Amino acid sequence: MIMATILVFIMHIGFAALEAGLTRQKNTINILYKNSIIPSIGILTYAFIGYNIMHAEDLKGLLRIGVYFPDGNDGFDTIDDQYTNYTHFIFQAMFAATSATIVSGGVAERIKLRPFLLFSTFYIGLCFPIVARWKWGGGFMDNWEVPFYDFAGSTLLHSAGGWAALIGAIVVGPRLGKFTNGKIKAFPGHNIPLATLGVFLLWFGWFGFNGGSLGSAEPGQLSRIFVTTGVAAAAASVGAHFTSYYQFKTFDVTMVLNGILAGLVAITAGADVMNIWQAGLIGFVAGVMVIFGVIFMDKIKVDDPVGVVPVHLLSGIWGTLAVGLIGEKAGLGQLLSQGLGILIVGGFCVGFSLIFFLAIKKVFGLRVPESVEKEGLDIHEHSMHAYPYFGRKE
Repeated sequence: MIMATILVFIMHIGFAALEAGLTRQKNTINILYKNSIIPSIGILTYAFIGYNIMHAEDLKGLLRIGVYFPDGNDGFDTIDDQYTNYTHFIFQAMFAATSATIVSGGVAERIKLRPFLLFSTFYIGLCFPIVARWKWGGGFMDNWEVPFYDFAGSTLLHSAGGWAALIGAIVVGPRLGKFTNGKIKAFPGHNIPLATLGVFLLWFGWFGFNGGSLGSAEPGQLSRIFVTTGVAAAAASVGAHFTSYYQFKTFDVTMVLNGILAGLVAITAGADVMNIWQAGLIGFVAGVMVIFGVIFMDKIKVDDPVGVVPVHLLSGIWGTLAVGLIGEKAGLGQLLSQGLGILIVGGFCVGFSLIFFLAIKKVFGLRVPESVEKEGLDIHEHSMHAYPYFGRKE
């Protein structure tokens, strides 16, 4: 579990590299700053209130400040003789920290830093732990006649973050010049090698993300989860490869990269209940869907610079529904539970994000001035460039 926690922490390097690589040079510091401070906000907020919201046994515990382990235990006590409460806390704190990192890519290059960090604090501290409690904290979705099933967070983490990113992108609006006179202007990422490195770091960390969610080192299930995770990502990459070439008549590496991530998101809900070929099917479909998701976002004129919504929201929904369609838990009852869970979580996250984004916009404003967006957020919000000597002779 400690090793899995380390792997999930490494995913923050992946998010930082991916988002920085897929955005423009003038906003690199801004992206890196958000990806540096969000894990800190996530860990501290989870310790302050998030853990109790997820695991408190009564209202008194729910309202406590700080970390109070269930049943009056301390951090050294073990859970099912497997790992300590301290380990349980830090593993889930890493999950919480990734939830707002998902959102940052959808609103990149035009949102003010401080309002975004304020939203992130509320999202990590309230929205994620409330939603996660409904299943992982023994909440109502875990007590249905056919319980909602989300092994490691296709819905509770990824599509939840995807909904927040979608609402944020709509409220803050598209980047200047993105949609003009009926045409869609592409803003190529400034460092594709960095983005590629980020995706492979995320894939690497995902083995801990899914593997650690098992909560034990039992060799049969743990190895199965590693296999389904790897196969789904590989199949999604191939699906994105063929679909993107069919659509664009060229081999676009960014589409393959997003395909890999889509497969990882999709398998996360059922990594422990699928066989190899079922995992491959889930991944392949996710790789195909993410291409059409990117196209659809442009058609409805929602600017999503790094493809957060197709990768995390669309693939998260598909992966969650797939648990009811194929694999060990497949069946009509399970499919209905999966669909209902998606609707409940989606409705809550949309409402939460809309209220907080609109409130923050009203009080502080969300979008940087036009001149700042044109010149780049780096020099205006951070007083520096990511590559200060690039092109200079000295």
